Amino acid sequence: MSERKIEVPVLARVEGEGALHVKIRDGQVEDLRLRIFEPPRFFETFLQQRDWWEIPDITSRICGICPVAYQLSSSQAIEAAFGAVLTPEIRALRRLYYCGEWIESHALHIHLLAAPDFFGFPDAMSLAKSHPAEVRRGLHLQGLGNDLVKMFGGRAVNPVGARPGGFYRAPSYSEVRAMLERFRAAQDDAAELIAWTAKFNFPDIQRDAPRVSLRHHSEYPMAQGNILASTGLEIDVADFEHHYREFQVPHSTALHAHLDGKPYWVGPLPRLNNNLDRLPDATAHLLEKTGIRFPSNNPFHSAVARAVEIHIAIEEAIRILAAYLKQPLPKPYVNIVPKEGEGAGCTEAPRGLLWHRYRFNAEGKVVKAVITPPTSQNQAHMENDLRQSVLESLDLDDGALQAHLEAGVRNYDPCISCSTHFLKTTIDRGD
Repeated sequence: MSERKIEVPVLARVEGEGALHVKIRDGQVEDLRLRIFEPPRFFETFLQQRDWWEIPDITSRICGICPVAYQLSSSQAIEAAFGAVLTPEIRALRRLYYCGEWIESHALHIHLLAAPDFFGFPDAMSLAKSHPAEVRRGLHLQGLGNDLVKMFGGRAVNPVGARPGGFYRAPSYSEVRAMLERFRAAQDDAAELIAWTAKFNFPDIQRDAPRVSLRHHSEYPMAQGNILASTGLEIDVADFEHHYREFQVPHSTALHAHLDGKPYWVGPLPRLNNNLDRLPDATAHLLEKTGIRFPSNNPFHSAVARAVEIHIAIEEAIRILAAYLKQPLPKPYVNIVPKEGEGAGCTEAPRGLLWHRYRFNAEGKVVKAVITPPTSQNQAHMENDLRQSVLESLDLDDGALQAHLEAGVRNYDPCISCSTHFLKTTIDRGD
């Protein structure tokens, strides 16, 4: 009888802490647990009895990397509950705000978290010594995204400029003109990034699971649309809980989730796969030049998907910024009148679907809150992916197998602190 056991005390280059335990017996995975042991943060509970206008600023503290997603998903749910209708100008500004978050988050992940895996380096500092121009380009793009978030939010981390109904202020023409110039100058960087990531040394693997994302009738989805699964299911955001179920597992403080009883997959690669016909023409041309066939079920192609979405965000930002300069300064918000009711909101955080639901009393205070982050939704699928990775890689020694599994987890860019409402790894081969 042959057994192996591998433990990784801390998984580097992810946000948060957790553990992966793997036990292999006679060439089969006897036990695999993606353990998240960060303490629950109880946001859903301490939102209760809070006023409606406090929610976006509170939920934005759930994640320092994607506060915009939390602000806008919560604002959508509030607006749905109270029957508020946004103007086209405010919707455009929200999309522009979201572009900043996609750029900064994806650039950070590609260059500082994921790319070292494809070049055999232990960290981003080692990568920077070998590929200084590429890392410098990535940091420049990340800074550009941060500055766009700051233009709306007052600061890049935990921004405070968004509110239910829109924003507290509209950017000035001088701010927008300067930002437009910087974004036009970044177009070549974004195009080069797609070509660079497409040359990574990708393992040849396939992971079959329902791919879930937003789907908009005319644009690449960020903060609007229905929820679409590659199974053919398409539902309104308000119907999420009729098909998607969260549940607790003994080995994790984070919930798992199923779509109609099965694990599913959210994030930039499922989003790209589901919306290839919504790409801007320039982005679609660059993706075709990579030679990689999409839709793709290789989770390592998530690096290319992130680069593609950076290019989408830059193209969209240029379009919206240029249009802004041709119109009168808009009123940045619509008035919100609280009432008893319930509403759901959903946007595409960099890591995937972020769904919120709130119930309010007549004074506009929260009676119940439900927040479903993307990392929780990916948990069950990630464990299935890792099981397959172990079986495909049994000939690797323990160190190489551990590195392969850690890289596999980083494909999903898990935000572990968000998901506890990772990584410490053990592989047990028994010998």
